[in-house]
Amino acid sequence: MREGRTLAMSESEAVVGRDAVRAPFSQGMMRAAEHHPELVLLTADLGKYTDTADFSQRYPDRYFNVGMAEQAMVMAAAGLSKVGKVAYCTTYGTFATRRAYDFLAIACAHSNERVKMFAGNPALQSGYGGTHQANEDLALMRAIPGMTVLDPCDATEMMQIAEQAADWPGTMYCRLLRANVPVVFDPATHKLEVGRGHVVWGDGDIGFVSTGSMTERVFDAVAQLERQGVGASIFHTASLKPFDHAGLVEFAGSVKRLVVCENHVASGGLASLVIESLHDAGLQRPVLKIAIPDTFTSCGSHAFLLDRYGLSTDRIVTRVGSWLEAA
Repeated sequence: MREGRTLAMSESEAVVGRDAVRAPFSQGMMRAAEHHPELVLLTADLGKYTDTADFSQRYPDRYFNVGMAEQAMVMAAAGLSKVGKVAYCTTYGTFATRRAYDFLAIACAHSNERVKMFAGNPALQSGYGGTHQANEDLALMRAIPGMTVLDPCDATEMMQIAEQAADWPGTMYCRLLRANVPVVFDPATHKLEVGRGHVVWGDGDIGFVSTGSMTERVFDAVAQLERQGVGASIFHTASLKPFDHAGLVEFAGSVKRLVVCENHVASGGLASLVIESLHDAGLQRPVLKIAIPDTFTSCGSHAFLLDRYGLSTDRIVTRVGSWLEAA
């Protein structure tokens, strides 16, 4: 992994220690397009950076680059949905949420349109600072009534979502993992279900709850903790809305403490969902939140940013160790 500099937009981090899949979003979308002639793809001048090349070449009449105009893209997608299309859209998360939020809420979700927004460079996946890091996107999107909100972990989940999204009703927001994406879950056995979480590791009194790319780091952190004699379990969910409240509460009941890890600010995302679930169920558990602090984050390489803001594997292990010592 390149730690010394921020990568150019067309570059991607090398995946270290795991198998990887190139452009899983594209692969899943191409499979969906074969079975859904009504599927169209729109991008706001970021096709090169959101893995749309294969689709644009195979289906040029179903591909629309609207230019640097995210609001116009969302409105066009809503219009296409009204005439029977399923509109996949790609841009960066900051542009989809901060620039086109009202359009996704009213033109799409309000009318239950079949618009599927795939938002690249989620949070600290981007090295381009506060202007390009969508650190608060999940909170914004899950506040919209009827919006499905997904944060895939790896190439397996990214491919499955892209392939299945055309069959799901209504409007969807999904963080987009592009270029070289690690394989954390075996595609032969792991099946993503909207509204369902999964206990993907179960052996200990500490329960990790994670979503998105943080699940990869949680697996590594748990391995380190177990070498130190600390047992842990993992509950992973790619589905933030609908959220598996019942599954989370059952998992929380099986452990003594919870550690919530997310590539997102600590308010309004996964940690908030976990605390809401515990409160509604009347279940009390100590909760440690590992998330992006309340600040505009800086530029830098992926590894630098994860370490600086406490989301790297080593920082997770250190934070959990200190938390246990203080208990």
